[in-house]
Amino acid sequence: MMTRLADCSEKIEAAGELLITILKQGGKILLCGNGGSAADCQHIAAELVVRYEKKRRALAAIALTTDSSILTAHTNDFEFETVFSRQVEALANEKDCLVAISTSGRSKNILKAVEVAKSKGMAVVGLTGGEGGELHHQATLSIIVPSAVTARIQEAHILIGHWWCSVIEEAADVGSGV
Repeated sequence: MMTRLADCSEKIEAAGELLITILKQGGKILLCGNGGSAADCQHIAAELVVRYEKKRRALAAIALTTDSSILTAHTNDFEFETVFSRQVEALANEKDCLVAISTSGRSKNILKAVEVAKSKGMAVVGLTGGEGGELHHQATLSIIVPSAVTARIQEAHILIGHWWCSVIEEAADVGSGV
């Protein structure tokens, strides 16, 4: 296992380039996670839709963690395990990318969302920690934060998310493709 976040830099950069390509081709970025990772999803989506540091066109990003009616209706009528996969089924297509965030890499609802995304031909970026869990093996591109401490993993995840927002904003003509 890697011992420093800097050791993940090539994968972080590759994921940033993937997200730029998705947006330039008219796709959306969908994000899902639980707890603190859900907050990270909302934070990153807001930075892309509204702005990170520059005034620019809005970019297509959706945090699947924010619609309380969908979240509560689905978990009441079905189960929590499919709360995100149902939204991927409804909202996504093959031009889109799912950013799946799980500090353990073992969250069943995240893995179900990844399964549906892959069945639709979507790219999947996994953000995880520790040993990476199943998410590491299922994602198109996986970044494992080299820590077993949830707080350190979450701190690194938002740092990575901010870095992506920065490179996306800097990308030439990214706003013209959406």
